Amino acid sequence: MRFIHTADWHLGRYFHGLHLTADQRAIIMEQLVPLVHEEKAEAVVIAGDIYDRGVPPVEAVDLFDEFLQKMAEAKVKVFYVAGNHDSEARLNFGGRLMREAGIFVRGRLDAQMKPFIIEDEFGPLAVMLYPYMEPAAVRAVFGLTETMDFERAHEFVLAASRKNIPEGMRILAVAHAFLAGGLSSDSERPLAVGGSANVSPALFRDFSYTALGHLHNPQRAGADHIRYSGSLMKYSFDEAEQKKGVLVVDIDGEGKASSKFVPLVPPHDIRRIRAPFAAIEQDREKYPASEDYIEVELTDTGIILDVFNKLKAIYPNLMHVLYPNLQHEGTMREQNGQAVLKLTEETLFAHYYEDMTGEKLDEGQQELVHGCLQEIYREARDAK
Repeated sequence: MRFIHTADWHLGRYFHGLHLTADQRAIIMEQLVPLVHEEKAEAVVIAGDIYDRGVPPVEAVDLFDEFLQKMAEAKVKVFYVAGNHDSEARLNFGGRLMREAGIFVRGRLDAQMKPFIIEDEFGPLAVMLYPYMEPAAVRAVFGLTETMDFERAHEFVLAASRKNIPEGMRILAVAHAFLAGGLSSDSERPLAVGGSANVSPALFRDFSYTALGHLHNPQRAGADHIRYSGSLMKYSFDEAEQKKGVLVVDIDGEGKASSKFVPLVPPHDIRRIRAPFAAIEQDREKYPASEDYIEVELTDTGIILDVFNKLKAIYPNLMHVLYPNLQHEGTMREQNGQAVLKLTEETLFAHYYEDMTGEKLDEGQQELVHGCLQEIYREARDAK
């Protein structure tokens, strides 16, 4: 059986105030859907975090609905589970009806955890769908009283579900979890404090292939047949150097899996640029204008007036400007933290003005600042 392994679409995601649905639509409809046909895939597997939040925007729901419709029309099966960003109840809606169209979903745990058994050219294949499994949910669904962490919760559910699969049958597992040793990114929501959410990859070693979601960086998890596909696109500047795409996976008649990574190219990349302002402004060959989503880290030691708007003229989708070398420069930065806390608002503003312009407030400007602050204080008192 050949299928596409993908995960962490986060449909409806906002990135620094910008709605990413248009970019997500371009990737899914213009690259993923054609890839399904080009590879003659029999199924698409989505390992959780379909949406970015429990109540996604209408545009995100419409996009996923359109994708499912295209797969159903093409007779391509779709298997997907809820991730920690999804609403398990909403994702589960209509699941029984959609099975007739070859769409299989498990939004929440159930006490039976039966596999979906399908047929390929080699015979029967069991597909086990494991949604995000929080220990408290496992205890509630299975009526358990023991205290358990994520590792024990997964161990229990996987063992219980394996009893429903005939001996010797090939098994494709789909799960949304943090496997120990995985490389995480800033855009992933922590599942628990510290390392308590970690799950051992050894729990999944007996499956023919395990399609994982949650970690946004494509990677193997302890073995070649246990893998994270990574997210659909970059969702933080921490992911700027990551390659995004999907895995095309084949499971043969013996239950051996092989996979290849196929990159996806977004309409707008997420990039970091680190350089002095003068170089960015003057060297168009090295720093060409771009509509990518950009974070600029300036290596200058002094403040450049109106730098954001100057850079935005080169990068219309500029998101951030960082000054990592400024901590040793300027009046404000010569003060330690406790000293700054003791300064009056007028003094703080005077220092800020001097840092930004290189000039001190004159007497008239000082009076204007004093008057504005007094009016603010008065309004605050009247509001109480």
